[in-house]
Amino acid sequence: MQPAGSFQAYPAAADLVGLGDGERPRFWVTCDTEEDFDWSAPFARTGYRLDSVPALADCQRYFEQAGVKPIYLVDWPIVADDRAVAILGDALAQGHCEIGAQLHPWVTPPHDEPVNERNSYTGNLPPALQRAKMAALRDAIRDRFGIAPTVYRAGRYGLGSETATMLAELGFRCDTSVRAGFDYRGGHGPDYRAAPLKPWWVPTAHGAVLEVPVTTMFGGFLGARGQGLYHRIARNGRHARAALARLGLVERIALTPEGIPADRACRAIDIALEQRLPVLNFSFHSPSLQPGNTPYVRSDADLDLFYRWWGAVLDHLALRGIEATDAVGILAMAERKAPAG
Repeated sequence: MQPAGSFQAYPAAADLVGLGDGERPRFWVTCDTEEDFDWSAPFARTGYRLDSVPALADCQRYFEQAGVKPIYLVDWPIVADDRAVAILGDALAQGHCEIGAQLHPWVTPPHDEPVNERNSYTGNLPPALQRAKMAALRDAIRDRFGIAPTVYRAGRYGLGSETATMLAELGFRCDTSVRAGFDYRGGHGPDYRAAPLKPWWVPTAHGAVLEVPVTTMFGGFLGARGQGLYHRIARNGRHARAALARLGLVERIALTPEGIPADRACRAIDIALEQRLPVLNFSFHSPSLQPGNTPYVRSDADLDLFYRWWGAVLDHLALRGIEATDAVGILAMAERKAPAG
């Protein structure tokens, strides 16, 4: 049982942030903006690269032309890189993007913990160390970009039982770390299988924080009713999950260009609209903007497919009348259901 004030103490359905009368859903593009590292290797404080940073300029140009205002959730190595600050800072100054925080604890000071898989989830660290790392990243973003970030994502989606209180105390108003429909307990991480898909407010002694989960839909014949079956079968590995999808029974579809075909993402959009989600939260990792850094973009052809994926998905969103939003818009939408006090 999660304590009150935790992001994993899920509210009743009536307390979720839904669509108001005549209100249309919006979509949000979030980018985990981070260093390049080998995803299959052990975690390390050093040895990472920042070769993909220049590709942020192409990414930003693409979204500007598409009329989308992404939020770059930047981590410590990105904040320390002058090229990243120049590219994203210029877009921020022109009002073409937002900047939030993403915490990779293994590369964020203070470095007072052993580097291992368990400690790669910030929520597993001692509370004082969690808060110190969050404060250090917040302050670095403020000093480098000239704004105090109000949106947070835990690297590896690693929230802890006290994260909400710390975020509120540090001036954050929105979190987007919950990855609904996923279970990270096998690597010492959180279990989000039962997480809601709609946003909700998490009250704390320092004010409420809005949780906007990363969107994952369940499709197939069973749809959302098949989540339990999916998670039971998923214990048997990727091939078992693929078999469920091939049979048309149930499939998990995350709103991301990383590993999800465009046609499936478009189907997930339609399902989200059927369920009247107010915010469709898309996500991807900035190293995917350059071939060779992630399992999803290994070649120039993959990078071309990455951008064609966005073209197809943005066209489908336009067809369905779903417009882009940003953190400011999401918070304004959710304010009508903010807790008193």
